[in-house]
Amino acid sequence: MTQARLTGASVEAVAAWQDPAMYGYAYGWVPTEFDDTSIVTIAEKTLTATVAEVMAHEDHPVEVTTRLVQGPASQVLPAVAATALLLVVGNRGLGAFAGMLLGSVSQHCVQHAPCPVVVVPE
Repeated sequence: MTQARLTGASVEAVAAWQDPAMYGYAYGWVPTEFDDTSIVTIAEKTLTATVAEVMAHEDHPVEVTTRLVQGPASQVLPAVAATALLLVVGNRGLGAFAGMLLGSVSQHCVQHAPCPVVVVPE
């Protein structure tokens, strides 16, 4: 947020989602965009809540828009960064040693994004 404020930029918070790999659906259940437990609904609620939590701690908020994009995060994030000045991603380390490493998505973004990338540890 501070970088956006200092440069006069806006922030676009992006969440990538994809259906879980499965061989079929449970009998009688068919996913719909109106299903409250759908992946899209969960991703949208999570994105909205995350942005709201961050904005609650901002003294001088900047313009923030949100976008859900279907696909693997490692492909979606570099693609949406095509028009970005900066791509900010988190790392996803698990445990003390793994926490020092980049996750596969952040590693892919660092290598393939068309703009500078900042990886923020948890």
